[in-house]
Amino acid sequence: MNKKILVTGACGWLGTAIVQALLDRGDSVVATDLAIAPAIAILAESKPRLVAAAADLGEWHQLVRLFETHRPDAVIHAAAVVGVIQAMDIPIKALRANVEGSVNLFEAMRLHGVKRVIHVSTEETYGDFQSPLIDEDHPQKPLSVYGLTKLAAEHYGRVYSRDHGLECINVRTCWVYGPHLPRLRMPRTYVEAALRGDPFHQADGGDLAVDQVYIADTVAGALLALDKPVHRFDAYNIATGVAPTLRDTADAVNRAIPGAQITVGDSGPYRHGGKVLSAVKGALDISRARAELGYEPRYDLQRGIEATIEATRERLAKASSP
Repeated sequence: MNKKILVTGACGWLGTAIVQALLDRGDSVVATDLAIAPAIAILAESKPRLVAAAADLGEWHQLVRLFETHRPDAVIHAAAVVGVIQAMDIPIKALRANVEGSVNLFEAMRLHGVKRVIHVSTEETYGDFQSPLIDEDHPQKPLSVYGLTKLAAEHYGRVYSRDHGLECINVRTCWVYGPHLPRLRMPRTYVEAALRGDPFHQADGGDLAVDQVYIADTVAGALLALDKPVHRFDAYNIATGVAPTLRDTADAVNRAIPGAQITVGDSGPYRHGGKVLSAVKGALDISRARAELGYEPRYDLQRGIEATIEATRERLAKASSP
């Protein structure tokens, strides 16, 4: 049976993809964000099952009005200040959005009888990986403001689940990538340089191994968690289960674009934005998601890079056309 799903952060990169996937399968969607982006507003005009409603999760009265007006059946919570650098640069806003916003959301759900929320979490809650492949029981010792705020949201969800009967389910994804990635980081930087025909060299971090997840797989995992009738666990790794290095990623771009010259050196560890040392990474064990949700990633690195290149090529062609 189709349901009405509230999607927070609906105008963000991942949120927009979640909204589209829900609509494609026949659900009704209430898309909320601080402001409604033109793409979502235009989509709402043509999709009667989509309602766009601006709201700040940090403003209690706005959130209550949202629930009273639209009465959702469940929530996918993708609203956040995302990323190690961004959260570090605006730590108070990150606290307000990622923690206070989540607590307000859980409280509004409690008051309005909405039980299930899928919280889009992150591998940053683990901190340094203690082995090349880690599962959901790995210690959570975040090293970044971003990871800390997302772990706090997870723990608040556990309290609300225990004390108020909510179902706060965390999907922990890893380095999500794909078409139109809004942050100027790899593999976007690699792909765009290669399509321009420019050589690109990243001086450090070549040996960093990290699970990289194509956006469609992240969305699919979140929807599987949303649909599961009964959960035995409150957290799932949604990734690929393998960890290519940044050098492997550059090689994938070079294979996909003839003549591309993308290289990554190993002069030092990887630093986010060239300044913040990355936590030790690796692969996320997806055995639980496979067994419990039926999750299976469809995109390995090469296929995901090729899909990203195709979409980026189309976007750049449209931008350059008169």
